[in-house]
Amino acid sequence: MFKLRVAQCAGAAGPRLNNDQLYKFSYTTEVLVDRAKGSKDGSVGYRISSDVDVNLVWRDPSSKDDQLIQLVISNVKIENVAQRSAKKNIFQGATTQSLLGENKLAALERPFMVHLKNGKVSSFYCYKAEPASIKNLKRGVASLLQVQSRSGKVIENDVSGRCTVEYKAAQGQVTRTKALETCKTAETGFTTYIQVLGVSGESSSVTVFTLEDGFIKSATAKETHILAVNARRTTAAKIVSRQNLTLVTIETGPFEAAGKNVASVVKSLDEKLYAVGVTAEKVKSQCKGCRSLFEHWQEVQKQFEPDSLSKAIAPRSFLALIQSMRKASKDEILQVLKSSTKTALPQVVDAVTSSQTPASLDAMLQFLNFADPKGLVLQERFLYACGFASHPNERMLQALVDISKGKIVSNDIKESVVIIMGALVHKLCQKGGCELPTVVEVKKMILEGPDSTQVESDVQMYLLALKNSLLPEAIPLFSKYAESEVGAYCTISLTALQRYDVALITDEVKQTVNRVYHQNRRVYEKNVRAAAADVVFSSNPSYMEVKNMLLSIGNLPRELNKYMLSKVNDILHFEMPASKILRQAMKDMISHNYDRFSKVGSSSAFSGFMARTADATTTYSLDILYSGSGVLRRSNMNIYGASNGATLHGLQVAIEAQGMESLIAAKPDEGEEDLESFAGMSALLFDVQLRPVTFFKGYSDLMSKMFSMSGEPMNVVKGLILLTDHSQVIQLQSGLKANAEFQGGLAIDISGGMEVSLWYRESKTSVNNKGAMVVTGNVTVDMDFVRTGMEVSFETEASLDFITTVQFSEYPFLVCMQMDKTTFPFSESLTKYESLPSGKSYVSRRGHKQLLPGSEFPLHQENSNMCKRVFESDL
Repeated sequence: MFKLRVAQCAGAAGPRLNNDQLYKFSYTTEVLVDRAKGSKDGSVGYRISSDVDVNLVWRDPSSKDDQLIQLVISNVKIENVAQRSAKKNIFQGATTQSLLGENKLAALERPFMVHLKNGKVSSFYCYKAEPASIKNLKRGVASLLQVQSRSGKVIENDVSGRCTVEYKAAQGQVTRTKALETCKTAETGFTTYIQVLGVSGESSSVTVFTLEDGFIKSATAKETHILAVNARRTTAAKIVSRQNLTLVTIETGPFEAAGKNVASVVKSLDEKLYAVGVTAEKVKSQCKGCRSLFEHWQEVQKQFEPDSLSKAIAPRSFLALIQSMRKASKDEILQVLKSSTKTALPQVVDAVTSSQTPASLDAMLQFLNFADPKGLVLQERFLYACGFASHPNERMLQALVDISKGKIVSNDIKESVVIIMGALVHKLCQKGGCELPTVVEVKKMILEGPDSTQVESDVQMYLLALKNSLLPEAIPLFSKYAESEVGAYCTISLTALQRYDVALITDEVKQTVNRVYHQNRRVYEKNVRAAAADVVFSSNPSYMEVKNMLLSIGNLPRELNKYMLSKVNDILHFEMPASKILRQAMKDMISHNYDRFSKVGSSSAFSGFMARTADATTTYSLDILYSGSGVLRRSNMNIYGASNGATLHGLQVAIEAQGMESLIAAKPDEGEEDLESFAGMSALLFDVQLRPVTFFKGYSDLMSKMFSMSGEPMNVVKGLILLTDHSQVIQLQSGLKANAEFQGGLAIDISGGMEVSLWYRESKTSVNNKGAMVVTGNVTVDMDFVRTGMEVSFETEASLDFITTVQFSEYPFLVCMQMDKTTFPFSESLTKYESLPSGKSYVSRRGHKQLLPGSEFPLHQENSNMCKRVFESDL
């Protein structure tokens, strides 16, 4: 009985072929691309079908499971997977030869050999000069002959790479399940370090071998990959690959060849056959008629002008240009930089730096001159783009180290270089690169930095770099500087401690923070004590810590009293982690009574939801602290995003002011008598602390700006940011290859200002956030003879304004806070396509647009009552 047998005897592991037999199989493989819940009929893709003849060439006399077999593919057909009309069928009227070309078809039908050892593919032999895509298809066929008859886990090499595989043998059937996440391949790709903005995937690969009387009757494989944007899982794509190998008949075939080993037998049969390995080769995609980078730039350069930055076309063009730049040389990128207009150039710097290729980094380093005082805007944009880099490498950090050691004409740029180094250290450590030589060098520099200088701005610079780095080794330093005599050091250190995982905040650190809040060793400014309270509440406080905080209310300066009351109420109403212990402590009437909880003032703390969906939650918080004279002391706005258990600090804009009492002849609060007049803004964007901006410093600077204030806000950060960045090569078991690219871009413009009118005895602070976001996902299966794929995307434009008005013409002061979101558009689109090199194509498009209504975000009722009075007084 002539059968392709799966050996059952002891020591036998896989199929054994009989001599003088030709096993004739039918083979099909198909690939489909669609949205995650799409059906086969709506998919794009194609099917390749053929006959496959298999025969034994040689067997090791000492081992029946050591075999060399030959495979021949013939009668190849390529067709649509989905049922389509002739008009929409790109394969209609096409022959296999016209699709593949005579040479490729001949290569596909040329015999190849596989060395099977104990049921595993040990070597793969074919012609070296054959196209990589053809060799990969042959490897895909060979992968279906790899099977073992016993259950168990093994590591196998096949076209997908080196993977862990589990076999389960049952009566008449063997199931092979491949753990695709374990597969090691040459082409890996990359993904963004921010999980909330990232892409997650689900993959499966199962092959079922049907056995009859101990031989392989059929092999059916199904492989599925689903990729989705974490923050919006409807923005997703699915790839399904199927293979089917069925034994049709067995005929008389050629005799086994003689020889000592596989290599000598192969050489004697055909000297042109080479062992090329069973793992897939990289296929170089050829782009005929593609635009050059410069041609692409000329088409989109208008979208990089500042006027376009609030529109979705800006981030969409930004993402497309990054894709082009990733394929370009340094000289091509320099050509774009040198040809840009002065107004578009900062946005081009964003795109070049975000490309994160060796060529783009080299181009930027050659283009920028840090000794040139005229290039400060471009230098800062380059540094910020490095800080926001989606997948930085050691070379980018080394470039910043080299810049820091060179001539830098601006102190602001010098500070930004060091601060951004801290952000890169954090990202590289997250990816397991904490011991890289450059990372070790920078860690040493910023950890030793604060104690190495007496210059206040330099100490702040190093502390901000450490705040970005989130190094556990920096916690003792922050604990030390939290008790400093310099208020700025204390604030930076305390806000840095709040960013750490609670598990790293030791009892010693908690004791330090409590000492600051309760002023056990010295008197501190109100904003420092407020920051200390925030750390205590967010670090798993004990019952006694919370009780002592409650007992302090009533003995604090007037506005700090009110701030602490608001903070306690906010924790309770928003169900924060500390709410449970707070409720326990408030059962004690000594700490929770009318006398304490009836304190009045203008300061406040409030949190709320901006958006809640099935995939993500966005929350906001507004903390306002005033001085006893009614002038703003600290305003802190935060926006957080959460998805899949991960949290992202999307935005923080903090405005601080001090020493303003002299303007209104008011008495400063305790511990703030000798503070220099100052107002400034600090921004944290997507977990990266940026260099703070100063509105004015010193009385003379304050007075000069007082009389020249136009009311126009000062820019804090402006530009294009690459948020989502996921690139993945998916090597399918069939030998076909899919490429997945998900990118998300944000055009952002954050500005803030502070006005003080002595005439009207009114102050106004404003934070204006404008942005446009585009997220696109593109999945393609691109063979050199046919291309199929899909693009999913969504985009939106939004504006968020936060305004605080204080009228100090009467006492108590009137304070009104407003946080407004304008009506904004939102759209989604889905495009599926198939195309041939001849230009024949099929495209299917779907999408929808909607306007989401604007709103004023709710704050506490006291604020609403106060706003009514402020607006009434303005009439």
